[in-house]
Amino acid sequence: MNSIRLDKTITLKGLNEVRMSTYTQLLYQIVFSTKRRKPCMLKHNRDELYKYIWGILKNKKCHLYRINGVEDHLHILTHVPPSISISSLVKDVKVSSSIFIKEQKLFLGFEGWQQGYGAFTYSFKEKDRLIEYIKNQEEHHRKITFKEEYRNLLEEHGIKYEEKYLQ
Repeated sequence: MNSIRLDKTITLKGLNEVRMSTYTQLLYQIVFSTKRRKPCMLKHNRDELYKYIWGILKNKKCHLYRINGVEDHLHILTHVPPSISISSLVKDVKVSSSIFIKEQKLFLGFEGWQQGYGAFTYSFKEKDRLIEYIKNQEEHHRKITFKEEYRNLLEEHGIKYEEKYLQ
């Protein structure tokens, strides 16, 4: 005969315990620029920066799908676990990578990252398109400025902004 006992938990004798787990697919495109959008991230040292940022993300249990950028900004496409706030993740990436860039002297004239960032969520179905978009940043920026690109992202996601903060 099965018995039911009520205390802090419910036990059903003879039945397997059923547990609920947490499953998420939180896909973010994160965008931020150098201080005053100074075009100092020269191509020959970017891969070293990207590997360093990948390590930060990996330590935070994020899955990096793509990272790339041009002289004055970068894009990160990553899964972020629900236990990590996007603001703390971006802060950690920016602070740590800024120290790394300065200690390693990766980019002459690098003064730090611009305050703020953009973080845009996407359906997992858009992952491949976003990977290609981020992969082709140099080609993309032959046609459009960072300011135009950023404005487009804000408008695409229905985010109200003040033009003065896009300078």
